[in-house]
Amino acid sequence: MEIPETDSEDEMAPGWEERCTADGLVFYAHHSSRTTQWHHPRTNKRKRVTGELPFGWERQITEEGKVFFVDHINHKTTYTDPRLAFAVEESKSLRDLRQRFDCSTTGIQVLHGRDLTGQVAIVTGANCGIGYETARSLAYHGCTVVFACRDLRKAEETIAHLKKQRPSSSCHAFQVDLSSLTSVRMFAHTFSVRFDRCDILVLNAGVFGLPHTLTEDGLETTFQVNHLSHFYLTLLLQPLLVRSVPSRVVFVSCEAHRFSALDTENISEELLSPSHKSTFTSIMAYCNSKLCNVLTALEMQRRFGEQGINFYAVHPGNAVSTYLTRHWWVYRLLFALIRPFTKSLQQACATCVYCAASVDISRYGGIYVNNCVPCLPSQASLNSVLSNRLWVISLSMIEHVLGRRAFNMQPLSDSSEQGLNSEGEQISSFPVNGVS
Repeated sequence: MEIPETDSEDEMAPGWEERCTADGLVFYAHHSSRTTQWHHPRTNKRKRVTGELPFGWERQITEEGKVFFVDHINHKTTYTDPRLAFAVEESKSLRDLRQRFDCSTTGIQVLHGRDLTGQVAIVTGANCGIGYETARSLAYHGCTVVFACRDLRKAEETIAHLKKQRPSSSCHAFQVDLSSLTSVRMFAHTFSVRFDRCDILVLNAGVFGLPHTLTEDGLETTFQVNHLSHFYLTLLLQPLLVRSVPSRVVFVSCEAHRFSALDTENISEELLSPSHKSTFTSIMAYCNSKLCNVLTALEMQRRFGEQGINFYAVHPGNAVSTYLTRHWWVYRLLFALIRPFTKSLQQACATCVYCAASVDISRYGGIYVNNCVPCLPSQASLNSVLSNRLWVISLSMIEHVLGRRAFNMQPLSDSSEQGLNSEGEQISSFPVNGVS
């Protein structure tokens, strides 16, 4: 496995040595003058190591009280803290965030040196493509990963294949059909019964190039699968995300969001989910759904960011060859022709993995990320009025399908009044109308 190179300006000048204190503060020793300082001799910036050791490492102390580190994977010991290789700068703003990865970086490389043991992640559409590589990258670094997939058999087969490569990985297959809000609700309920936390939620599943079709809920499929079901799932899991803070939610969008036709004047249920094929265009439905992803990520950051949840929208790459193009042979042919010039699936998942688990970006949320670099999304996606209207419309559509108890995690058939106020109205743990 290729390890990412460090920035040249971080290289130490002759005579300098990088060390760290027991509480993780990095300092620099100059052997000639026998002096130490807190600031890097070239960048003049301070650093600190993360609070976790890389996967497979253990910190031990000798009888004399000296600290050393054991690498159980390679069966080696060292007195040098291995976290020094992944020390991060103490930046005060997103502008100070240094780019360490790019379009050629893989998801495995992003997580080099990370130990995600004890964390629980959900990846929708994890049985193939970018979703699988995202799930595999997280699982390889100790994370417990739930494969949330429509086809349970395929998800189980995918996990069996992954376990042949990494027997120690902790992966579970859960069924969820994003074309059914009831299925989304059942998945959230089943997950919350099985797990008491959710550290990472990667909303990866999606459809592209579909003709006009309606789901069992009577909604246009592209809109419901790409946006509404993921929106609903995130709201249902919000209590678990709060319990697991600092937690992260990653919406897999794409650059197609820049070509959406949505604005504050025309946004409506009919435009988002056309009821007739005469007003439906497949590519525009996809672009609109991807703008909804970015709008939702930024709006949820405004509403829930102070609770310790960070939300991201990401662009994985242009025309990456995935199962997404399965619905029309023309798209499959086009993507196959340009495949040698696009990212591999491991490279395509890097930005998702970066937002899901990288220490670099851990204190920043509500941003759009491309090639592991925060960048400016479309002007429409930054419109808080548009995002709030999308929020209200989305909630209205969910309540129209499932009723007033849509956000009560009790089964819909339950006649209990738990979660209702004295007037029989639902009490929710998060704002469901207007601006919080």
